[in-house]
Order: sequence, then structure tokens, then C-alpha cells
Amino acid sequence: MKLLTPLSRLLIPEIRIFYPARSIAPNYRCLHTTNPTPATPLPVTAHGPPPKPPIPAATSQEDRVVRRRKQAELIKQGQELGGVRKQQNDGGVKKRFWKNVKVHETPEGLQVHLDHRPIRTPSKTILTLPHSKSHLATAIALEWDLLTSASQALKQHLIPLTSLASRAAEIQALDSKGDTRIRGEIVSMAMRYLDTDTLLCWAPAASNSHNVSRLRFVEDDTASRPAESLRDIQIRTARPIMEFLTTHVWPGIELVPITDGDSILPCPQPEMAKEVIRGWISGLPAFELVALERGVLAGKSLLVAARLLIEWSAEFQHIQPQQQQQEDVGSGRIGITRRFGIEEAAEAADLEVRWQTGKWGEVEDTHDVNKEDLRRQLGSVVLLVSGEGEDR
Repeated sequence: MKLLTPLSRLLIPEIRIFYPARSIAPNYRCLHTTNPTPATPLPVTAHGPPPKPPIPAATSQEDRVVRRRKQAELIKQGQELGGVRKQQNDGGVKKRFWKNVKVHETPEGLQVHLDHRPIRTPSKTILTLPHSKSHLATAIALEWDLLTSASQALKQHLIPLTSLASRAAEIQALDSKGDTRIRGEIVSMAMRYLDTDTLLCWAPAASNSHNVSRLRFVEDDTASRPAESLRDIQIRTARPIMEFLTTHVWPGIELVPITDGDSILPCPQPEMAKEVIRGWISGLPAFELVALERGVLAGKSLLVAARLLIEWSAEFQHIQPQQQQQEDVGSGRIGITRRFGIEEAAEAADLEVRWQTGKWGEVEDTHDVNKEDLRRQLGSVVLLVSGEGEDR
């Protein structure tokens, strides 16, 4: 083959091959299609003079001493200012002014003294308890002995029994003057709770097959017995309380379940039952009336509060059930067993909550705290109405 000469290269046309351009896919992906918005700087709104320029380090030992003294003075002024503010918030009293708390017996009744000063009610009268309520007086003295400052006495949650006893004393004073304003307010409040009483709110019968509880309420023979439904447990708990009240306390009336049906609206109680219960509450003594108010607000149930009140009040010894004596085989002693106490009242009041927590679990620091707080408030009901000389 002959090599092409430069002349032959000029005679042969040059052939060029063109390839189509390829589109190169980017190696990134857009996460959104929103157009970016630039940041909008805001104007400076700070007030006051500009900060001072930095101070150079001290050049001599005397300058360092002067600067430390100024810093110590500033710290001292800040501590004094904080102490004044704390003293103002505490009502001007940093610590309690009494050393000893004692219960004194007077001809009028029992009084709690802070050293030589008697405790007074908000109306500035001396708080005097009946001679039979020594347990209540001791509990009030313990409340005040646990206080660390006089300002804590202004907080009712730190002296709950003192607040309840003062309210009862105030009602007694108003009753002597013929003023029934506070008594009427308590009666109206309690009757409102009767229309939505927790003890009478039963689960619908149609959902019986689905409401199966994992919480066992029977101590014996639980392995062989099937779990009860929520409605069965509610009926089994409410029936004895209802029968006792309608037989011994309000004879002749009828109490009906509030949600025993397909309607979402509560079923009202018969008018005759309302009138009888309203008259019974209106005639309660002052301490029993305050105890009933505390029990109703704590358990959201008028029936449970009334049952607990009847069981422990010295005013209703004539209708209290006979005490059961059970022989203690181990010690050979005779023990007295109560049928309805704080634990029974608490279980009846928060029955549905216990059923739900037994099925789904408890919320820490919520259900357990509410459980103990309910028993604490029901315990104050027992202290308010119980008297000395009773084996309770």
C-alpha cells in the first residue's frame, strides 16, 4: 500500500464523525422544591448604654486588691438584696416563733397552744375542740410541730386538719346566730354530686363481654373463679352500701344507677330520695357536715362519704352495725374488725380507676400519688367525726 503524499491528502476530503452529546445526571437530589428564602435581619432593640470596654489586667498587687474588694462588696449587696426579697415573700418571718406545741384541756374544750399562744381560726377566735376529740387535737398539734416557719401556716395544704376544724368551728358559730349560709352551700354541693355519684356510675350491660378485668378483687379462690367484668364488680361493691343506707339511714327511699342504660345522660334520682337526703345533710352537726364535705370532694361520691361517716361518727352510734369479734388464734386475743373503713371507702370510690390501671398499667407519680392522697383525705374524715372512748 502506498503512502499518501501531501498532494493526495489535499484531493481526498476529510471525514469527521460527530457523536450526540450525553446528559450527565447530577449526583445530588433535591429534598424540596420550595424556593429558598434569605434570612431577614431584625433591628437591634436592646436598650441602655453599650457595654463597657474590657479592663486590662492589673499591673500591680494593689490594683488587684482593690478590684477584689469591689467584687466582694457587690456579692454582699446581692446577697442582702436576695435575703430581703425572700423575707418579703415569707411574710417577714424566716423561722417559727414557737418551740413547743401542746394540747391544753379547758372547761370549754381542747385547745392547741404554740408555747403559750392558742391557735386561732381565720375569724380570730380561739380554736376549741370538743373534749371527746382528743385524737383530732393531737393530729392538729402534730401539724404545727412539723412546720418550720410561721409563713407555712398560711398554706392550707400544710395544715389540712386545722383548716377543717376551723371551718367546723365557723359553722358552729354561724348556727348559733341563725346564719345557715355556709351550711346551705355545702348541702347544694353534696346534692350536685348525688346526680353524678361515682358509686352509681356502672358500665353498660352491653359491653359486659368485652370488659374483662385482669385485676382480682377476691382474695380466696381466685385461681378457680373467672375474672369479673367491670359492671359485675361495680354492682357487687355498690349493693351493700346502697342497702345499708336505704335501710338504716334513709329508710324507704330508692337509689337507682345513674348510667344503667343506653343513654349518655345521667339518670336522675327520685325526688323523694333527694328530699330525704337533703334534709338529712341539713341536720348534720358541724363536724359531721365538714367531714361529709371533705369525703364527697375526695371520693366524688356522696354515698361512700355518708357510709364512712355513719361508721365512725359518735353521733350515729345507735345505727352503726354490730362489731364482729374474731378470735385471734395465734395470740389468744379478741380483735374487733370493722366492716367499712378508709380502705373500703377508697376502693369503692376509685373502683373504675383501679380496674383501668389493672388492665393498662399505672402512670408513675400520678395514679400512685392520687391513691395515697385519697386515703389521706378519707382519714381526715375519720379524725373529724370520731370521738374518744370508742374502740376503733
